[in-house]
Amino acid sequence: MSKILLVEDDEIMPKIVARILPTSEYELDHVSNGKEAFEKLESTNYGYDLIITDIMMPYANGFEILSRVKSQPRPIPVIIVSNAGNEDMIMEGFKLGADDFLKKPIIPAELLIRVKRLLMKNK
Repeated sequence: MSKILLVEDDEIMPKIVARILPTSEYELDHVSNGKEAFEKLESTNYGYDLIITDIMMPYANGFEILSRVKSQPRPIPVIIVSNAGNEDMIMEGFKLGADDFLKKPIIPAELLIRVKRLLMKNK
């Protein structure tokens, strides 16, 4: 079972992602801001297989989370999901090491395929 951390301040998005990712294959943890994400990552010793994060959030944004995760000895794959999809933000995410980028509203089948692809690639 793959462990996924969802960092999202929108209340609806975690419900959508939970419906898309089957509980038989994925264990989904949700936090609602960057501060909670750092606390969760540290308390689990960065023990996630994948992180899905928004960009615009309180306390620490998705780019800050991405930078910290990618500086770890075992970097975790990161998918950025955002409705702030201008080209500069997308390029900044990839420069910081994002593995993928999805624009909101997400397409369920696309999220599932991209999650599976990244998890297979990193086994």
